[in-house]
Amino acid sequence: MLNQKEIESLIKLLDDPDQEIADHVEDKLLSYGSEVVEYLESAWEQSFDAVLQQRIEDLVHKIQYLDVKRELELWYHGGAFDLLQGVIIINKYQYPDMDPQKIVNQIEDIKREIWTQMMYDMSAVEKVKLINHVLYGIHGFSGNTTNHQDPQNSYISQVLESKKGNQISLAVIYSVIAQKLDIPVYGVNLPQHFILGFVDETKDFSQEESVLFYINAFNKGFIFGRRDVDSFLKQLNLKPDRSFYEPCSNENIIRRILRNLIAAYTKLGYEDKVREIEELLEVMENPKPNQ
Repeated sequence: MLNQKEIESLIKLLDDPDQEIADHVEDKLLSYGSEVVEYLESAWEQSFDAVLQQRIEDLVHKIQYLDVKRELELWYHGGAFDLLQGVIIINKYQYPDMDPQKIVNQIEDIKREIWTQMMYDMSAVEKVKLINHVLYGIHGFSGNTTNHQDPQNSYISQVLESKKGNQISLAVIYSVIAQKLDIPVYGVNLPQHFILGFVDETKDFSQEESVLFYINAFNKGFIFGRRDVDSFLKQLNLKPDRSFYEPCSNENIIRRILRNLIAAYTKLGYEDKVREIEELLEVMENPKPNQ
């Protein structure tokens, strides 16, 4: 149990003119973790001291950031099985007070809408056309072409609210919904353009050409083939690599989201955010214990 009086006394010492004392107090409060945030926020509301308020804001951010880092580490080392959980953790970086259940419910509502219209004997293409109809036709999702590098495009809560996102955020929403419906649609890590692949379930993932066709989630679920990927790579002067055609891991999807955020915040000049997200990316670069 937290000692309320002790915490309140520590908070009052945060603006101590002796930097050593202030630093010691901050370390002590950090050690309590997220449980201390409500006390800090309450002290911020009651304070008229701008210096103390700023220190409280910085400390709350630090606590919430360390929580995100810890959660990402657990997700990664735990096998990174749930892609939606991974993107929710990244979402917490910018929106720590966002209720994750709200995101889960929004995804479930769209899934249910598709499920009620699904027929047992639908072909692969018919299933994709149904997802496209609900996602783009009814819900109005679309690629954010006017402000493509906006960091908000990488946060799932914002994409679900605004119905606008970048290639990877829309592909994540699309594939998560498809997989919840037992439709084998997975992310494909194509350079400069993240796409989806509809996997042939009669083949193993490890086999060459396990994808029946590709889907562009950024362009209203447009369906295309392997030759189109060949042409795209030719335009980029890149040699075909198997990883450009086959489904990628959830870890690679999260890494790409983090790299997008680094690029977006670099462009905006937010150096602190760039540094923090680079640290999150480092968590994802560490080898897993069993590797």
